[in-house]
Order: sequence, then structure tokens, then C-alpha cells
Amino acid sequence: MTPEQLEKRRRIMRRSAALGHCVCNPQIPCPCEDFRTRDLCACAGERPPDAAGPVRLTEHVRKTGCSSKISQRDLETVLAGLPDLADPRILVGRAAGDDAGVIDLRPDGTTILTVDVFSPSVDDPYTFGRIAAANSVSDIYAMGGKPEVALSIIGFPVHVLPLGAMREILRGGIDAMAEAGISVIGGHSIDDEEVKFGFAVVGSAPRQRLACNAGAKAGDAVVLTKPLGVGILTFARQIGLAPADGLAEATRSMAALNRVPAERMAARGAHAATDVTGFGLLGHLANVARSSGVEVELDVDALPLFPGVAELARREVLPGAVERNAESADPARLDLSSLAPAQRHLLFGPETSGGLLVFLPPDAAKAYVEDVRAGGFPHAAVIGRVTGTKAGGFIRATTRRAADFAPLAPPRRESVPPPAAVPAGDAACCAGGPPVETACCASPPPAMPAEHAPAAAGGGKPPLPPALLEAFKVYQNAVSMPGAVDLKTKKLIGLALAVALRCDPCVKIYADAARKAGATEAEMGEAIALAVAFGGSPVHMFYQTLRL
Repeated sequence: MTPEQLEKRRRIMRRSAALGHCVCNPQIPCPCEDFRTRDLCACAGERPPDAAGPVRLTEHVRKTGCSSKISQRDLETVLAGLPDLADPRILVGRAAGDDAGVIDLRPDGTTILTVDVFSPSVDDPYTFGRIAAANSVSDIYAMGGKPEVALSIIGFPVHVLPLGAMREILRGGIDAMAEAGISVIGGHSIDDEEVKFGFAVVGSAPRQRLACNAGAKAGDAVVLTKPLGVGILTFARQIGLAPADGLAEATRSMAALNRVPAERMAARGAHAATDVTGFGLLGHLANVARSSGVEVELDVDALPLFPGVAELARREVLPGAVERNAESADPARLDLSSLAPAQRHLLFGPETSGGLLVFLPPDAAKAYVEDVRAGGFPHAAVIGRVTGTKAGGFIRATTRRAADFAPLAPPRRESVPPPAAVPAGDAACCAGGPPVETACCASPPPAMPAEHAPAAAGGGKPPLPPALLEAFKVYQNAVSMPGAVDLKTKKLIGLALAVALRCDPCVKIYADAARKAGATEAEMGEAIALAVAFGGSPVHMFYQTLRL
């Protein structure tokens, strides 16, 4: 830290202390937790250094991808109180529940507008940027349109994550948009508590090529172009239960643009389309059924799934969005009676950058599926048909494989074991000395040397020399920063030393810092166990009685 930066920190912190809170966040005191644990003053413009190892975005959000969306039920409650649109140029507005709005602004066609923002569904910043772009532009594709230009929108915790991660998110999004032939001409940023990213996209389409929710016709085949299970897999990843093959395939799928399915559906005469995202397959299918006034028979056995998703659903490894989506559904317009619970979970599972759901003449469906598969979507499949008209819409799900989705026992999550007790008389007792009696190991820590003991009452506490304190702080700051050893490992080392030295406040500080740096409870438990191995029973007893 340069003298100028240090002086700025002092100036800002003096002002914050006088006000009783941080000037950049009135909700927290000064000094804040970041300052205490990471020696960073966000109010003074200090930012975390670029990480020595990979940044794991999903560790910094509560909900991943489109699971972060507000439920349909809550949205309908809010939108019901807003004024109706009276602009005669609007061809498709919010009442239709379509993927994008459509307005008549040009003599040669229509203008399509959409915006989509969500939290990370993967850890890698660049990949997240690509997925966010693919998801945002998918709304234009689902309407039968051609995307033309975009603006980016990003929320980023600049005081928590390195700015390099933000740059990679933007770079990934811009690269994906460039592949779609779209220029990103600007954007907006917010200093937020969690990472969020997406785009507002403008596209166009001739009126006759628009594929709206209201266009499905009796007899249509229903095609899905990507597998299901993204939301379940990304949630499972957050808790360490996702199968690697399923997660890898889902990541590739999320980053894939829906351009090919969109272009092929226009050529095959599609009547309606939508993309499958946060409201799950049933939520988006219900929107089409309701807007078109049709009854749909859904063949659940034909649904393409990512590897491992069925087992996760059977074990009820499910994000909260599954329940929210189910609660938003109208039970009077659904028949799921033949399904196993796990099959219902799959239908309500949130998807991120999911496939297109396309309604087209049955004689064109086979050719459309072949076109899409040849274009890089090997799991595209016919998953149902429109059996007739029905005011308000209706969906009947069928299966012959309910028995294959019988419930399985929930996965067993091993809790972090406490550090192993050191047996009395063990050579490790009392910091590795010779075998001793239990009473020795249970003895309290040695008394504090007289020169370090607090001054007697009335004597006051002589202050430490400010210059030495400042030099010590500079040294502490330097050795705490990531270098040859990454930040997480340094915090784990600090945690082990704090336990070994039996420093109560130090343990609390380093435990919080290790978690912020991405350490798992299991990693912290092993670091603490190492401290106990070196310190013996006194350290073990200290840790067992410590309150965190």
C-alpha cells in the first residue's frame, strides 16, 4: 500500500468512525468485517487482488441461474395491480406472458425487445458470461426473431471479488453475442451484494414469422430442443452432490445459442414457440396452452434429461424453485396423476438457458428434429402433442415408467467431525512431549508472563508506539495477501495457528476469513485437526470449549 493510499484510508475511516458507520454502507459499523478479516477498506476504494486460483462464483450467491427468478404466482400478483397498456403499436405486451415484447416501429416488420438477468449457474466467470448471453438472446429466438443489438447489465460485489472476474464475465458475454452477430453497444453496472448479469436485447422479425405463445394449433407436435435438469444439477453442485458428467453436459448446453433451432423452426412452419427457463417446462408449456386455448398431452417418458438428474430428483436433491414453480401452477389445468413424485419434480425444475419448446405441424416435426440434431442439438425430441382446443388451456402428462422413478433415500451428508481427541498418555499429549498423566494434559495453559500481563488497576495501559504498530500492520497485510500460496490456504494456515495458540478472537476471525476465501467446513476441520495433533489435549480442550 502506497503512502497516498494509506492516507486515504485513514481519512475515510476517521470520517466513518465519526459518523458511527461506514460511509459506503450505513448499515455496517466501521471498522467493518472486511477490514478486520481481509485488511480491505471498500470505502477507500480498496479492492481484492486478482485471485491466485479460480474464482468460484456459485459460492457467492444464494440461488443459481434462473432459480433466482421470482415465482410466477408472485409476479402475477404484482402485475395485476399495474395499469394496462394503451399503445396501439404494441403487438405483444406483458399480458400475453410471452418471452419478449413486440412493437410495430418499422414498416418492414416488427421490433422485439427483451431483458434477462440472473445469478451465476457455473463457477467460471467467462463461462457464466457466455451462458447469460445465450439465455438473454434466446427470448428473441423463441419469438422467431433475429437479434440485432444488446446492452449489458451487471451487478457485482466489487468489495468481495476481484475486478478481473467482472471483466471475464463481460468478455464471455460479449464473445457469445458476437457469435450471434450482435453488437454490445453499452450497459449498466451496480455494486451489488451478489453477482448478477444479463442483457437487454433488441431484435426484429416480419409479422408472419412471429412465433408467439398464442399460436399453437390442434394437432401440433411439441418439440423440446435441449435436455432438462439444469436447475437441479447446479443446486446439487452448490452442496457437493452433482455428478461431473451431468454438470459438464449441462454447462455446454447452457452456453449453446438457440439460433439453429430458431432458424429451423421458421423453415418448418412453426406455429408457436417459447424457451424453457426459470419457470420450468410445465410453467412455460402452461403459458402456451393458456394463451392458445389448447389441450396438450405431454409424454414424460420422451423427455431428454441430463445425466444424473433423474437420480437427484428421486433423492429429492432439489432447489427451492421446484416448490415455487409447483405452487404457481393451476391444479385445475393440470393432470399429473399418473406421475411419480420425482417425475413431477423434473417438470417443475428451473432451467437456465434451456431449449426451445416448439409447436409445429406433425408432418414437419420429424424433419425439424433431424434438422436440429444435425445442427448440434443431439437431444432434441418430440415430447407431446396438442390434442384439441380447451379454453384456458390444459396439460395432461402421461408415463409408462413411473416405477422407474420410485423414491430413493436422500444422500447422506457427512458432517464435519470434530478434531479427534488425543488419548491420555499419548506421545502427542502436551505438544509432543513424553507420555504423561491425564492430569497434565488437562491442565490449563501456562500463566501469562508478568511483562505481558495487564497493568494493575489504576496503573493504566501504556500505549504501543504508533510507528511500530503501523509497521506491524504493513507486515501483516503483506504476508496475508495471496502470492505463491493462495488466499484460502493462507486463511486455513492462520486458522490452524489460531487454534494451536489458543487465541479465541483469532479463531473467530480466521474461521470467517477462511469461509469468505472459499474454504469448506471439511477443509477447515482438517486444518483444526492438524493444530490439535501438534498441540495435544490442551489445544483439543480449548477448541471443544470454544464458542464460535
